[in-house]
Amino acid sequence: MEIEQTKMERMKKLVDLCNQASKAYYQEAREIMSNLEYDALYDELQVLEKETGVVLSQSPTIHVGYELLSELPKEAHESPMLSLDKTKDIEELSAWLGDHEGLLSWKMDGLTIVLTYRDGTLYKAVTRGNGEIGEVVTNNARVFKNVPLSISYTGELILRGEAVIRYSDFERINEELADVEEKYKNPRNLCSGSVRQLNNEVTANRSVCFYAFSLVKADGVDFHNSRAAQMEWLREQGFDVVYYEKVTGDTVASAVITFAGMVTENDLPSDGLVLTLEDIAYGQSLGRTAKFPRDSIAFKWTDELKETKLTAIEWSPSRTGLINPVAIFEPVQLEGTTVSRASVHNVSILKSLALGIGDRITVYKANMIIPQINENLSRTGPEPCPAVCPVCGGPTEIRKTTDVESLYCINPDCLAKRTKSLALFVSRDAMNMDGLSEATLEKFIGAGFLHDFSDLFRLSEHQEEIVAMDGFGQKSYDNLIAAIEKARNTTLPRLIYALGIANIGPANAKMLCKAFDYDIEKLRHATKEELTEVDGVGDVIAEGICSYFADPKNNELLDHLLAVLHVEKPELSEGGKRLDGQIFVITGSLEHFQNRKELQERIEALGGKVTGSVTGKTSYLVNNDVNSSSSKNRKARELGVPILSEEEMIRLLGE
Repeated sequence: MEIEQTKMERMKKLVDLCNQASKAYYQEAREIMSNLEYDALYDELQVLEKETGVVLSQSPTIHVGYELLSELPKEAHESPMLSLDKTKDIEELSAWLGDHEGLLSWKMDGLTIVLTYRDGTLYKAVTRGNGEIGEVVTNNARVFKNVPLSISYTGELILRGEAVIRYSDFERINEELADVEEKYKNPRNLCSGSVRQLNNEVTANRSVCFYAFSLVKADGVDFHNSRAAQMEWLREQGFDVVYYEKVTGDTVASAVITFAGMVTENDLPSDGLVLTLEDIAYGQSLGRTAKFPRDSIAFKWTDELKETKLTAIEWSPSRTGLINPVAIFEPVQLEGTTVSRASVHNVSILKSLALGIGDRITVYKANMIIPQINENLSRTGPEPCPAVCPVCGGPTEIRKTTDVESLYCINPDCLAKRTKSLALFVSRDAMNMDGLSEATLEKFIGAGFLHDFSDLFRLSEHQEEIVAMDGFGQKSYDNLIAAIEKARNTTLPRLIYALGIANIGPANAKMLCKAFDYDIEKLRHATKEELTEVDGVGDVIAEGICSYFADPKNNELLDHLLAVLHVEKPELSEGGKRLDGQIFVITGSLEHFQNRKELQERIEALGGKVTGSVTGKTSYLVNNDVNSSSSKNRKARELGVPILSEEEMIRLLGE
């Protein structure tokens, strides 16, 4: 009896731990434990439930997901979206399939979406949510990179797929963020936040892709009882479908090995494989359990674990003062590459792992990609947090937000803060000054050239010293000054983003400037109530703006900048709105514009809009190769959308 009671107490603890981890991961886009640790806890809970015959009401083994906490509209699914049973045993996969044929495909790591088409057009997009109720994200789905807005089939089509952000796009987006604190931990978190945006301009800028993995409904189409036929039909309708291979019980093992060999080269995030019965009728006849359908099973990679020794904890400061711990350990080979460091994310995780220098730890690559600490075998820590900032020597403090402890430098003049702030200021989406890396900025700060942003525009006063610096010469200096002089002519959205106001990115900087008529005085004196009236601006963003402009030092800094900049204001006359209501798609390389973003800004300044996909609403497709047979050119010709060369676009701009 005492043993059973002990098991019950353990089950309650496991339910609580798993639910906390799921809530953090799926609702708050943060991690409080590794995938490996979660799987181990979940598996332990399942074993105890079988042993005791008891399943607690809040157990994750019977509840799919969590209740939604967002401002997006919610809608019930026509049929429940269930989780998949899983295994890490290849032989179990083979036994599960038996004498039947199956489709083995990637289990993609993104956000599951249900798309509905009616009369040949995209009618609705809903997230998986908690399996019963999802969030309506139709406007955001319309700007996914590869979702067809119109298809040839005119009946009601319902399909399921995964919204994902490619690793290459994930890395590009992170590289554009100067602040370590703002960088995203993994593509799944970035995708979740991108798809569930209230402003679909943000979604469009994140390069979200959609891959179909299941057809739910398409009345009147004979698929000859074949899942593969459904997938190929979806491909014919214009959808990208998840990569799959047909397998039998005899070939599934070798197919799994083939997929494993492709993981490191696969640009799409995945966390395993899915095996689905090819015979539709047979699969449906098997029915479902309370949580799992019986026609599919997931295969989770057995993570390669290596034991190593923790040699140091590095502390990495950001422009907001947040100092992130990074574990440094003796190099080990994992999934074909040498690994020697892994992010610990925050002080809470450092404490939970009890990390101490010299500890024996096990490490692995989450989804065979991202280095993570699995377990601390010694647990001699936790290593104390530094009392002073590793960069400036100023005092630090631990702050607790939503039960997570993080370390901050509280010195307002910290070199790291100044360097990171300046790095954001000169970045591509801000003032776009080439030639100013963080290392170069540190040199200039150390030499006393830079005290605030406006000093960048006075670097020519230090020509002799800069030319004499290591890594510099006259040519490098000339290129740097040319980039700085070019940056003197800028736009208000770029300037607002460059200031580094909390939670202000390029997209909402544009919205704010437009809402306040591109008048910096109106914006900096706006009340919280006035700010929250702007579409896409909530209390958090409004409070950040008000707090920023309430500080006299920030206003002085801005005044110094306005004295050395020429801030272009968009034409607001009728002539200046000559592209009102017109929608453009830009593709291919450009010669007269620095990049597509520059052309996009010129179009938007004249009232036009730029989207990523050619649809019936598109006014013009801009492509220097007018006669190419690219997919966008073909789509434009099908829909009767004019294709403009760059020269023709320049004339349309009135230049």
